Amino acid sequence: MSDEKQSPEEIVEPQEVESGAEEVAEELTEDQQRIIELEAAVIAAETKFTDQKDSVMRAIADADNARKRAQGEIDKARKFALEKFAGELLPVADNLERALQVANPEDEAIKPILDGVDLTLKSFVNTIEKFGMTVIDPQGQPFNPEQHQAMSMQENAELPPNTVLAVMQKGYEINGRLLRPAMVMVTRAPDGGVDTQA
Repeated sequence: MSDEKQSPEEIVEPQEVESGAEEVAEELTEDQQRIIELEAAVIAAETKFTDQKDSVMRAIADADNARKRAQGEIDKARKFALEKFAGELLPVADNLERALQVANPEDEAIKPILDGVDLTLKSFVNTIEKFGMTVIDPQGQPFNPEQHQAMSMQENAELPPNTVLAVMQKGYEINGRLLRPAMVMVTRAPDGGVDTQA
């Protein structure tokens, strides 16, 4: 052992060691409290951020849905804005067709007039087709209750039952929506029965 003696400055009293340990413990406790406070603040900030992010995403989705609905309404309005006007034009086409049906094409005196009526009708049909209207002329086709209105039935051995035998008035659609059904005469079986299987 060394016989060196410690100087009085170097000698640490046990009481000083205990008070230093208490100060360190107090400092750790304050640091730990500060850490806990900061962790709580971070969690609160993350929760608030998540809530705000969800709110923003919902607002964006709502705005997008509203835009899509408005666009759909605009498209529908464009497609069917002419529906009433087109319905009012249909008698014009009907009258032109009737004029061609009742006139005698053999009569040379009225042949130029018939040619003019025919050209007018073709021009009329071409014009309405540009705006999404289509003519329903089901001559010889199977009867379709969604597009045709049966006005009468007639026995016919040559055609299958429920076939359109004659078109009394053509029908029209506008952009896939029925504007007016075609008025038709439908065939039935010669035995007098009606085929209800169609």
